[in-house]
Amino acid sequence: MDRRQYTREQGGNSARGSAAIIDRRHAVSRGACLPAMKTYVATPLDRERNWLLVDAEGQTLGRLATQIADALRGKRKPTYTPHIDTGDFVVVINAEKISVTGNKRAEKRYYRHSGYPGGLKSRTLNEMLDRRPEEVIRLAVRGMLPRNRLARKQITKLKIYAGPEHPHAAQMPQPLEIKT
Repeated sequence: MDRRQYTREQGGNSARGSAAIIDRRHAVSRGACLPAMKTYVATPLDRERNWLLVDAEGQTLGRLATQIADALRGKRKPTYTPHIDTGDFVVVINAEKISVTGNKRAEKRYYRHSGYPGGLKSRTLNEMLDRRPEEVIRLAVRGMLPRNRLARKQITKLKIYAGPEHPHAAQMPQPLEIKT
């Protein structure tokens, strides 16, 4: 109902008519007229875990990692609950054929520290792709997950393989549609 129509029914622009409008608006905003609704919270018994297959050939590293992280957390499902692991298992194949933009293959560096003084080591993205291409995707996805116990549990559901072969055929993974 339009405000003008409502005030006309109340007798024009009188003070009492506009007060009725304000009172009705506040009553709705306070939730007096609306039914109470409970927020859905998933439980470990409710979750449904699927297996998804991702072909990383020709995919951009960061764009692929964000979608894998969303699938691992379960954010693609209507039953998503932030503190419950409702995500799917993700199998990534052809990790060695990932692509990056710009000159990142030569300039992007990965650092690690041994814990001893002067123990800082670094490798370029190109060296990482030659030695362990799986680790490049794992680190990219891990950086997009929260830093807590739940994320450490969720990253274990990520299975990455350098080539096109994987040992998870028995789980019948469904292909994950990558939005580019």
